[in-house]
This record gives sequence, C-alpha cells and structure tokens, in this order.
Amino acid sequence: MPEQENRYGVIVVGAGHAGCEAALAAARMGVETLIVTLSLTDIAGMPCNPAVGGLAKGQLVREIDALGGEIGLAIDETGIQFKMLNRSKGEAVWSPRAQADKEAYHLRMLRALKQQKRLEIIEDEAVDLIAGEGEVHGVVLKSGRSIGAEKVILTLGTFPNGLMHTGEDQVPGGRVGEPPAGEISDCLAESGFIRGRLKTGTPPRLARGTIDFSRCEIQPGDTDPRPFSFRTEKIESEQVSCHITYTNREAHKLIMDNIDRAPLFSGQIKGVGPRYCPSIEDKVVRFRDKQRHQLFLEPEGLNSDLTYVNGLATSLPRDVQEGILKLVPGLEDARIVRYGYAIEYDFFPPHQIHASMETRRMKNLYFAGQINGTSGYEEAAAQGIMAGINSARSICGTGPLVLRRDQAYIGVLIDDLVTKDISEPYRMFTSRVEYRLQLRQDNADRRLFRYGVKNGLLDRGWWEGMVSESRNVVRAEVRLFSEKLDPEICSEVLGGRENDKIVGRKPAGELVLRPEVELEEVEPYLPGGRLDLSEKERESLKIRLKYRGYIEKQRRNARKMLKMEKMRIPERFEYAGIEAISTEAREKLEEFRPETLGQASRIAGVRRADLSVLMVLLERG
Repeated sequence: MPEQENRYGVIVVGAGHAGCEAALAAARMGVETLIVTLSLTDIAGMPCNPAVGGLAKGQLVREIDALGGEIGLAIDETGIQFKMLNRSKGEAVWSPRAQADKEAYHLRMLRALKQQKRLEIIEDEAVDLIAGEGEVHGVVLKSGRSIGAEKVILTLGTFPNGLMHTGEDQVPGGRVGEPPAGEISDCLAESGFIRGRLKTGTPPRLARGTIDFSRCEIQPGDTDPRPFSFRTEKIESEQVSCHITYTNREAHKLIMDNIDRAPLFSGQIKGVGPRYCPSIEDKVVRFRDKQRHQLFLEPEGLNSDLTYVNGLATSLPRDVQEGILKLVPGLEDARIVRYGYAIEYDFFPPHQIHASMETRRMKNLYFAGQINGTSGYEEAAAQGIMAGINSARSICGTGPLVLRRDQAYIGVLIDDLVTKDISEPYRMFTSRVEYRLQLRQDNADRRLFRYGVKNGLLDRGWWEGMVSESRNVVRAEVRLFSEKLDPEICSEVLGGRENDKIVGRKPAGELVLRPEVELEEVEPYLPGGRLDLSEKERESLKIRLKYRGYIEKQRRNARKMLKMEKMRIPERFEYAGIEAISTEAREKLEEFRPETLGQASRIAGVRRADLSVLMVLLERG
C-alpha cells in the first residue's frame, strides 16, 4: 500500500449535487472530510437545466432538507421563479419547482462548503483508489499525492470517459470546457465492477436580448412562492417570468431531413438515453403525429444573458440547430451562445451497491449520483446525503440508515436502484411511489426530521416544533369528531347537496370527510368555536381528512410489507442449490443479492412461489 498523507474520515470525489450533500453530511456528523474536485468554479454547477425540483423531484428536495441537507436552503436563497406544480390535482402529487440563478446557486453552495467545519476542498483529480484485501483506504490524485481515508464516496457525474457529441463532431469531456475522468472509471472496471454506458443531452443557450418574447406566452411564477426548506420563513429573492413557445411542422421536417446526421440515429452514440427526457430529434421520430412540441424559455440568472431552451435538447449539427430556431416563433433572430450537445459517459449498474450506498465488491467505497445510472440534480443529492450519513455512521460504529419505500421518496429511489435493471438513466416519478398519499411534499418534516436530528444534522428545536404542530393537528381532528352538529345545521352546511334527510346529530368531522364540503364551511358551527391553527397546520388537517380512508389503506398495505422488509437474507446466501425456485429467479437473486425478502420481491423474474420458498428457508434459519 502506498504511503499516505493526511488520513481523513471521508474523502468525497466530485463536487456536484451528490458530492456537496455527501461532504456536508459527513462533516456535520463530526467526521474529518475532504472534497476532491477538478475546479472550484464548478462546485454545484448546473450543466443542464438551471432549476431545482419538479414532479417527484420536489418531494426529494423536501426530504433532503428534512434530513438536514443543503439543497433546499440554497434554492430558497437563489431561486428566481417558484411554482407549485400539479395544483389542479390532489395534494399527493403537488411538487415544488424553482428556477435557479445559476451563478448565485453555485456561490451559495460553495460558501456553505467553505464555512463548514471539518471540511476541506482541494482542486485535483482522483485517478486511482488505494485498496487492498477488498477494502478501500484512500485515493491517488493526478498530482501524485496519495491521501488516506476510512471511507471514499465517488460522485463522478458525467465525467467518467465523457464524450460530447454535436453532429459529427466528438469532443472528450465531462461537460463543456472540462476534461473527462477516464482513469478512475478504468480503475473500477479493472477491479471487477461491471460498467455500462449512458447518454444525456442539453439544449442550446440563447442570448436573451435576441429573443422576441412578445411572440411567446408568458409563464409567471406563483404569487405566494413557497419555500423548499422547512427552515426558510419566506422567499425574499426577486422573481421573474419564463416564457413558452412551440416547434412546428416545418421545424420537424428540417429535423427529419437531417436525421441521418443526428449522432443518436447514425450509430455514433452507443449509450442509452433517458426515455422520459428525450432529445428533440427523438421526440420528432417517436411522436410523428404531433404537430408541435412545447419549449420553455428559462433565464439562467438575474445577471445572465443566457436563456435555456427547455425541451430542445439536441445533438444535431450546428447548422441544423440554427435552422430549427429560425422556424420557431420568437426565436427567428435568436443568437446561439452555446450549441446543444449530447454526452456519453460510464456508469456502474447499481445492483453492485447496498441500500446503504456502499459497494458490494469493495468495503468502505460508496457510489452516489450518475455513477449509479440516475439523472437529475435531485436524485443525485438524495443519494449523496445518504452516502454521507451512512459513511459517517459506519465510522462511528453505527448501522446504516436505510429508508423504506413507505417512509420516503428517497427510500423508493434507492430501493429501485438496488432491485431493478438500470439500462437507461433513472428518473424519479410519483408513479413509482406506492405510498404517495403518505409521502407528500408537505409532510416530509414529520416523516424525516427525527433522522436529521438523530444524526446531528438538524437542531433538536426543529423536531420539537414539528411535534408541537402535529399535536395541534391531531387535537383539532379529535375535536372535529367529538363535537356534534344538529341535523338542521348539517342540512344548512350541505345546502341541498345531500338528497337524503339528515337524521340525528352528526360529528362535524363526518361532514368535512365529504369531498364537496370544505373545513371552513363547518367551522362557524363548531360548539367550541373556530379551530386555532396556523396556515400550515390547517392545510395538514385538510389533507388528513380528505384522504383519511386512502391513507389508512396505504398504511395497512405498508404494514403487511413490513414483515418481508424485516426478514433479512444472509449476505452469502446460496441460491444455486435451491431447486424449488425457478432458474430465472436463481439467476436474478445471485446477480442482485437482495438484503431482505422485501427487496427480493421487487426483482423482476422472482415470482410469488419463489418468495414462498425463500420465506420458508429463512424462517428455518
């Protein structure tokens, strides 16, 4: 083993969203931590969309904040447009989103890192791991330094053997202007890790002053912007509007006329791209009947001249990108400051990690972010904070924190990674979450504050405040079902919406359970007077009442699953000799090595009959 210097508790390689959350978590838990990054100027950079949150992603950010993470606080301070998405649907799928001031966000996160005790940052590149006997003991840097550590967290983003494509042009790089990181990826492959190849893309950036916004639809933010962080009282930053325009048949024809020059279709790109965030050429080919596709024009900052064209990700040649814009309303004279491009990069299929984020092949080595095949800042940040927490807990001799699917979107994300074949960039969706009525963006604090406090990432005062709010809501609910209303009052509240005659006195809560009756309609008639609740508590009570039956049903289902989640499978369990389970199940179980029977139940190819056999064997010991 090479001579080491400055042995740390945790070394984090990479300082994107995963790396920042991992390093901050470890340092805040009392562990001496080091971040290795190629450049300080790119810490918490946003190489793609300059925004945080969105459908399902907003829930992830709220959960990261409830665990004591930084992303929510950072976007609250630097967001320039806030919107609560899905307001027309039920609260279970409401998702916050904010457009970010890209440079301000980077500086805000850099400041958090620099001010954090027990955390150091160096500019260098990790090219190898210090390892022996199946354990990692540090990293080797390009500068020649060998630095020891008890734990190493790799958050490499799109840098591992990154290759950027614009038409026929190919440039090695992790993103524009930055070199790839091939050596560390090759090191992992040589150590026996299975490696794959994925692709993502980004649209052109336009000079704002060359866009005719009068020909576009204005897209304002919410008039009452809601913070992401439970620790932010109010959004204070200046708010701006975005705009919408559309492609058309002429632009689609130009794309199809040049489809043979698109790296995605010419065979030049080998990596698999994101199905749910396709390039414009992919959308035109796959949805040929659509006459237009929506494009969002989003500013990259209050003091930036760049506009991000959300919806126009492309790797088409430069002349074709220019031609498309000339056909889009409002963009006819727009000047491209940076052309769109696709990027291919290495990833390591995540069945090679435990739910703690530690790798199966090497102890003390953790993966987080796009190295695991995910896409998105939010998915990366979620993995990062869990890797940081669990690496620090391991150093302290504490077992890992593993969130269940019924506890958090983060639990669903990580469980999906370790139990499913990831052959394309993974993106979080509300549809992936079985218990989404329980896992709303508004109650992440009630679900996860306890873990933030327990791990030293949040002050206990936040937990106590949340407990007080919860008690107020429960007391109000109990009161609603204990105070009864006369039949005449019930009829007046219903106002002819109920055909059946009201017989006898009814609890006020029963009226509010009806979808057509609002809490405010019943309150004036409560014998004890109106409910004394804050706005947040009142909203929480309404959701509890309206979804009461559904939430209880999901809780019952979660309790049934808990038995399988608690039934652990020994790490070296021998599947090969179990003839009573199918061949496909044996192969899948050997590949994924599930840690619990619950995980085994979610692996494709494992049938109910196979699970029954496993359960019997595990119960026999």
